[in-house]
Amino acid sequence: MLKKAAAMLLVCAGMATWLSCGKTSNGYVYATIPEPSQIVIYREDPASGVLTALPGSPFAGGPGVTAIAVHPSKQFLYTANSGQSDLSLYDIASDGTLNEVTPRTPVVGVPIFLAIDPAGSYLYVGCDAPSSVTAFSIASGTGALTQVGEPYQIGTAPLSMAITPSGDFLYITGASSSPAQPGIVQAFSLSAGTLAPIPGSPFTTGRTPQGIAISPNGSFLYIANSSDNTISEFSIEPSGQSLPAGSLTELEGSPVGETYQGPLALLVDNTGNYLYVANKTSGNVAGYSISSGGTILVLPNSPFGAGGNPGLLAIDPSGDFLFVGTQGGNPQVQSFSLSTSTGTLVSVANYGVGSNSAPTSIAVIH
Repeated sequence: MLKKAAAMLLVCAGMATWLSCGKTSNGYVYATIPEPSQIVIYREDPASGVLTALPGSPFAGGPGVTAIAVHPSKQFLYTANSGQSDLSLYDIASDGTLNEVTPRTPVVGVPIFLAIDPAGSYLYVGCDAPSSVTAFSIASGTGALTQVGEPYQIGTAPLSMAITPSGDFLYITGASSSPAQPGIVQAFSLSAGTLAPIPGSPFTTGRTPQGIAISPNGSFLYIANSSDNTISEFSIEPSGQSLPAGSLTELEGSPVGETYQGPLALLVDNTGNYLYVANKTSGNVAGYSISSGGTILVLPNSPFGAGGNPGLLAIDPSGDFLFVGTQGGNPQVQSFSLSTSTGTLVSVANYGVGSNSAPTSIAVIH
């Protein structure tokens, strides 16, 4: 049970969705709090990164609400309810509040990760018990979900999940059967909601691979290996080359060793120039510059202090503010300003989540 709870807490940045919208001058930040089954909603000042809890927040969510995904239209928000093995659909109101559309959609297994393709046509749900991925088509007018085929069995509990910006490939990390052995990255091509393993998959990475981050151009993929305190760097093979499209090639010098402990979540900024790593045990966020070849180099003023076991990262659509979810004794969402010229993070403020339970997923919209 503790293992499952830990997996649910390690929702990666690939689940921390950022999306832009011109319908309002305010941004909104959503965070799932599973133990009291609540969703915290903040209004974000897009000029300062300051957050203000909406009146009535936190709001009731589905049982064990664990993960959030926002539709590219910014009209719909989905949550994975691990306590009831189903999915909730919400309409997003102009003031940022959520109106649930019932009935909820059942899913086989315990849903812990969500990912929507960039076209907004399909929702992919990563589950434990059994370890699988289920695809749902999304109705364009209503956001309603319809299951596509049967759940795809992946053999090991997912630790993170991410789709490339093109929507062509899905990557899932998982631990090996032996703690001493490398972890794996399963790679799939996506077509009309169906998954097809990419030849050569699964690819190996460090032990206990947690967060995944993919560069905005879809050329590079990074993985936080929490047991090894390392970051693995991969190139993603484009189509028309000698290797199968979507396959992973580890970069020379990878994995990169961290001097910090417990890397969990990863995030590449909107420019593709910087990688940020939430180091839970060290209590900080490390920053790295990304070279044109995809390799990373620690920033001279890194790391940046983050209170209470940081485990989640999200970025707002402007790319000017980064949000960190902490999992310590006083769970919070911390706002940072982000310099796109230097990669430096400066803390804006910390915001309570109204519970002693840690947030497990963050989404930001404008």
